[in-house]
Order: sequence, then C-alpha cells, then structure tokens
Amino acid sequence: MSTSSPTPFHHPPTREWQQRWTDAVLATPGVTAPRAALENIAPFVIRPKDDLTGPEAEPDGVRRLRPDRYRWVHTDAGRMLLLTVTMNGVGGIVWERNERISSEWRSVSDPSATANRPSLPRITSWTRLTEDGTERTFTALESTVADRNALIHGIDQASNALRNHDGMRPYDLLEDLALNGQVEPCMYVAQHVNLAEEPPQQPDGSPRYPSSYWGWMAVRGNNRTKYRQELFGVTSSEVLTGVPFKTIGQDGTDVSVSPSYWLSRLGDLLNAEFAEAEKEGRSDSRAHRARAIAAVEAQLVVGSSAPERLFRIVQGSNRRDHVHPPLEFGPNDRGRALGRGVIGAYTAARILDDRTADVLAGHAPVTDLPDVPADASVAELRDIRSMLLLTNLFPTQEEPGKRRAIRAALGEPAPSQLNGKDINRRVRAWSALTSESYPAPWNPRVAEVVQTAPGRKGIVLLDRRLPELLASADSDREAFEELLVYRAPHWLAAVDIIDADRGSITGQKMDDEGREAQRVRRTIANVVEAMRKRPVMAVGLLRELFDAMNESDRPPRPVDETGTPTGGRATRAWFNRTFTKESGTRPYNRRGKDGEHDEADGGTEGAGGTGVHDPSAAAEAPAETPMQALKRLTEELDREIGMAAELVDELMNKVGDVSEAATAAGLEHALAEEEAEELAKRVTKILRSLRKVPEAVMDLGPA
Repeated sequence: MSTSSPTPFHHPPTREWQQRWTDAVLATPGVTAPRAALENIAPFVIRPKDDLTGPEAEPDGVRRLRPDRYRWVHTDAGRMLLLTVTMNGVGGIVWERNERISSEWRSVSDPSATANRPSLPRITSWTRLTEDGTERTFTALESTVADRNALIHGIDQASNALRNHDGMRPYDLLEDLALNGQVEPCMYVAQHVNLAEEPPQQPDGSPRYPSSYWGWMAVRGNNRTKYRQELFGVTSSEVLTGVPFKTIGQDGTDVSVSPSYWLSRLGDLLNAEFAEAEKEGRSDSRAHRARAIAAVEAQLVVGSSAPERLFRIVQGSNRRDHVHPPLEFGPNDRGRALGRGVIGAYTAARILDDRTADVLAGHAPVTDLPDVPADASVAELRDIRSMLLLTNLFPTQEEPGKRRAIRAALGEPAPSQLNGKDINRRVRAWSALTSESYPAPWNPRVAEVVQTAPGRKGIVLLDRRLPELLASADSDREAFEELLVYRAPHWLAAVDIIDADRGSITGQKMDDEGREAQRVRRTIANVVEAMRKRPVMAVGLLRELFDAMNESDRPPRPVDETGTPTGGRATRAWFNRTFTKESGTRPYNRRGKDGEHDEADGGTEGAGGTGVHDPSAAAEAPAETPMQALKRLTEELDREIGMAAELVDELMNKVGDVSEAATAAGLEHALAEEEAEELAKRVTKILRSLRKVPEAVMDLGPA
C-alpha cells in the first residue's frame, strides 16, 4: 500500500478510539480474544472507526465490528475467526514457531539434555478465572521464558534463522516490499509471554520492566513482518519488549514499552525524514523506502471454535502451503510440516487424541504418552515416539480412517497405487519428525529404505520393547530385520556415520580420519544390506549405539568381529571399511565342480542373506515352516526389486563419475567407440531380461 501524503507515517489512534475499538471487537459475537491482547494491538490499528458499526445501526446502541471485516475460516483442527484491519506496517512479531525454521530449535520431544541448540518454551492456550470464579480458555496463546534476555534472544534468533533461509527465495523480499509494498495480508495470533524471573527493581521500588508481555505473532508472513520492520529500522524483539529511545529520536538509554508513545515518536521522526528528503530531491531515505509499507492489511485471530486447541488450529491454517509451498523449504522443515499436517488431519477426524498428537508433532515430551514404561531410557523414549510416528504414517488396512485422512492430507492416489515417490515422501516426514528427539537433525532421506509392499499395505511392528529386540537380535531374524530397517539408518545418521548422499566424488578427497578417501558413493539400501551380511558385528554396533545414547549421547565405539566394543570412536571411515559397499551388493553365484551354486567370498550369512547366527555355527539354515519360508522369500523378492532400483541409480552415478574422471584427465571421451557400444549392448540385454519380470510377478497374484 502506497500513499502520496506528505506525512505517510501514521500516529496511533487516540486513547478514546482505541478503547471504542476494543469494546466493539469484544461485543462482536464469536470474539473470545482477551481484552489485554486487543488493547495491545489497538495502537497499531489505522482508522479504527472504519472497522466499526455506528451506535445508531445497533438495536442496543453498542458498536460492533462491521460484518465485512470478519469471517470464520475452517482448518483441519477447528475454526478460527479472522478480523481484517489496516495496521501500522511496523506491527506484528516474528514467531519462533514458524515451521520453516523448526530445525533451529531443540524439541521438547528430545528426552536427553545434550543438545547444543536452544529449546522453545512449551506453548498453551491462555486460560484464566472469570469474575464468577469459573475457568475459561480464551483465543490467545501463552508461554513462559526464563527472563527478558531469553525472550529477546529467542525472537532475534528466529529473525536470523529466517534470514539464513532466505537464499531459497528467487527474489529479494526486502527490495520488493520497498518498491511494491505488501500485497497479501499477514496473519497474527495473540500470545502472552511470562518471565519466570522477577524483574529487577528501580531505586523507587518499581520494576525496571514488565513481568510479562503481549504480542501478536506472525502465523503467516514472518518474512514480510521481519523485512517491514527492517525498513522501519526496528526489530521484532523491540516491538515486543520495548523500543529504545534513540531509535525514535529521543535522548536517553531507556526503552519505551508503550506502543502509543513510541509509535507517535517514530511516526514524527519518519515524516520529518521524508519531508527533508523530498526537499533535497532524494528518494533513497529510510522514510522513502518504508513509505510503501507504512500501512498494511493484516488478519487477526480473535475467535476460535475450540480455544483450547488454538495452537494446532493456527498452525494448521497454512499447512496446505507446506504440502505445495510457494517457497522451497529445507528438507527437515518441509518433512516436519508434512508430518504435522497428517497428524492434524488425524486429530480433526477424531482418530488421534490430542495428547498423542502433541507428542508426535514435537510439542510435548514423550513421557506425556500413556503407558510409557517408567524405566524407559533415553534411547527407548526416542524409539517409542519414532515407531509411533512410523505406524501412524503407514497405517494398515485395519485403519481405514487414517488411510483416508493421510491420502487427503498429502493428495495421494489409492494405497494400492502408491509409488516410490509417495512412499519416500511419507518416509521423509517420519525421519524429519524423528530427528526432533535427537540432539541434531539429519537429512531425512537417510530413511528411504521402506519397500513398496509395506509402504502400500502399512507397517506392522513386533510388539516388543527396544531392549528386548536388541537382546534377541543375534538369534531372532525378525527382531534383527526390524532393527536394521527401522532403527539403524537413524541411529547411524545421528552420529554422522552415514548420510543420505555423499555427493560428487570430486568433493571426497579425504575421509573423516584424515586418510585419502576411496571416493565411495553409497545408497542407504546398500548400507543396510552390508550390515545384513555381517549380522554379528551389526548387532554389536546397534547395541553400542543404544548404550551411547543412554550415556549422554557419547560417541559410539567400533566393534570387533564378535560385536564387542573396542577402543576409539566409530567413524564413517571405520564403518565403510567394516561394512563395505561391495558386501552390500547382490552376491555373485558361481558353479562349483559338481554343478552346484557356490557363493562368492563375502556372500550372505544364513538363509536368504538375513541369518543372524554366530559365524562359527553350522552352515545349515534353521528349519522353517512353509509359511515362514513364503514370508521370507516374499520379503527377499521385495528387497531385491528395491535393490534393482538402487542399482540403476548407482549405474547412472557411475556413468557420471567416469565422465568426470575423463574430463579431469583432459580427455574428450572416456571410452573408445567400440567399448561404449559393447557396454551399451550389455545394458540392452539386461533390459530385455527385465521385461519378463513384471508379468512373472503378476502371475504370483490372483488372475
């Protein structure tokens, strides 16, 4: 919004009109925002009279909001009442709860105390006793921080995090706002922030600053709020806790906590700067750059159908933007937003209780879940949440309500038609939300090992606690497999032993032990398969990772051939030498002298490459029933198909590596024409064989 006024920067309304506006809003049906919150935003409202009816238009003579100024909006979690106002462009607060920067904070769902990231305070709905002594929940949020410095630091850190993510935007938002103003309105919700520490006193006995603050937090439009305030020359933390006198052209080192006062002084200062620049014929002054956003349209959440669930309602209001975002999200922030969108859809459909939903979304500690074992360790608490997330993101046929809800939330085809892209999107949501329970996030693509069959049918886990699975993994094939597929990638990524993508081989000069790297590019499926073929060491490593988590997330140790921890630290280089890439590929079978198939060195141990017996045990596979054999072979078929897809990706990577190597060697072509033609013929021959596979697989099912 631009203006040609010689004084484009507005003063706050008079105290009388601020009071009239607040009273009229509260008199409007459906409004349940606290009076104190409305009084906080009233100085920022421009021309409040335009928002209200006249006394003569109301039967009881009481002003109310004009009907065209407010409307109810539906979200997955409930309804909210939005009031549209013209607001001073400096208003609003950057919100730490913005999902675009969620990975900046330690989540309350992390049961350990080892994370070196700050955590966000728990947020609740604002509840107070009314005059008649009953408890009432209002349309506002509430949180508590340690002290004023912690409050300021949290808002400033959120602003800096938004700036760090701004590289994902294809244009300069600051310059766009200065040139074109703000087109779309931002949305704000009231939040009351308490200070746990009593403010220090001044010589006269009065507190140096308030013990609590009201602010209107940006649910939508955090970046626009931040950059509007940057054009004005103030910060969000100052708007919330007080603007320094020097910022508004006053003498002294104090701050003003009264918006009515500092808005007037700031308006005077900017109007004077504007007039001076006009006189000098300049258009590059701060006032000229801020003129286009001197007044903006804003939406205020002033009512809710379920105030006790307000946080979930306002967060769900823009989750559709996270499924199809206008801006590129980081992988963790996007995955978490997707996962929370599914959780919100479940709660809206009343198929997931609020307490469980809060834990899964990372808004409440794992111990809030019902039936959590009293003796659960840090590692087990993390596992309980992760596995609950997994089964909720991959519901079975016995959960039709969840299947319908997740399909609608993610815009997916029918479960039987899910493809690898659909499954991996859910996997990344599971992985990103799981990482909230750990000291630091990882690339959520590390979990992309869920095969098509369980992705479509839903995932069913063994009904056993994590310590029991680990204790039996060296003799129980199902326990070993569940640990390997659904725990190992996350545990290894958490200690930086694996990641989702090693990147171009040209960037891999040295490994993490300072030795010359072998320039190995590995898929996560290859990592899992390599561990599958060395079960004794794999089980030992998993147990060591479990122990390390429970001992303040200390670095894990390497394990020897018997699975026993040794000295030193388990690094990526040690892992790649121990569980080699070659051992993670399909074994080459050669014919012996008697015509029987013999496995090449480094082949699988036990039946079907999934045995977990001691290497010194007899080579004969344990007896199994026909149904067990069918289940095992079906799982192996599914895994082999997945590995085939991974192999195609590896082949393409290898082609690129060869091309890079040729370029580095100064060659125009990597291969002679005859060599390239011979390799291409071999690939074509493989493709002809592959064409027979789909029909053969279809023959396994009913006609």
